[in-house]
Amino acid sequence: MDQGLFVSRVEAETTTLNELLQRYLEEITPQKKGAEPEAARVRALLKHSLTQRIVAGIRGVDIARYRDERLRKVCPATVKRDLVIISHLFEIARKEWGIHVQNPVRDIKLPPHAKARERRLEAARDGEASEETRLLNACREARNPYLLPVVRLALETAMRQGELVSLRWENIDLNQRIAHLPDTKNGESRTVPLSTTATNVLRSLPRSLSGEVFPSLTTEAVKRSYIRARRRAGLEDLRFHDLRHEATTRLFEKGLNIMEVACVTVHKDLRMLRRYTHLKAEDLARKLG
Repeated sequence: MDQGLFVSRVEAETTTLNELLQRYLEEITPQKKGAEPEAARVRALLKHSLTQRIVAGIRGVDIARYRDERLRKVCPATVKRDLVIISHLFEIARKEWGIHVQNPVRDIKLPPHAKARERRLEAARDGEASEETRLLNACREARNPYLLPVVRLALETAMRQGELVSLRWENIDLNQRIAHLPDTKNGESRTVPLSTTATNVLRSLPRSLSGEVFPSLTTEAVKRSYIRARRRAGLEDLRFHDLRHEATTRLFEKGLNIMEVACVTVHKDLRMLRRYTHLKAEDLARKLG
């Protein structure tokens, strides 16, 4: 202690993971762009029995047990997101909050990357309406009046859910058919060209005094409404993010090259953009002649 080498572990030995998560939820999560979905994820974590443990006693084996338990219930990507939050929490506690703990997530193997999804909306067949028609009809029946225009815009613009929810009229020029996104997931602004359909969808919406295109709408509200709509449409396996896949692929099908599509979707890595396209071999064969 006289030499200044002593490190107190009192706080680590008297603080539970639950208490750290609560602090993380209050101080760290609100600073993030994906604050709303992360907050929901942290609140779900708080319900797990692991959070009642003292942080000094949580080891890699405990995190591994949590990982394996969760993998039996949800997909690897979901478990990985949970573990990333826990890992970041321990790093924040150690580096910024002065709590002498080791990061147990570093001692385990994270779930593998999930195989890239190739889900697309299927065309009409056997007398049944197309999946797009079924989805849009189900959205039209939703209690949330904004679900239908949000889904239609997602299919026309390849915007992410959070980008759609945060749209403001001051950033939209319907005459030039563009929508400016000042802050996106990858930290860069971008201007999205609007198709005739997208422009008409926006023209049909009432203007609010707040300036928001979708006043008071949250990503969580969209998520809940969308899940109910896809259930009514019989499309349980169609995630909202699949609409971005679909929209991006349609841009290629309209004849845009990879750099033009990248300007719309702002994918920094063209390999990632290629993963989103999912062009059909039979369509390419027809182009080859």
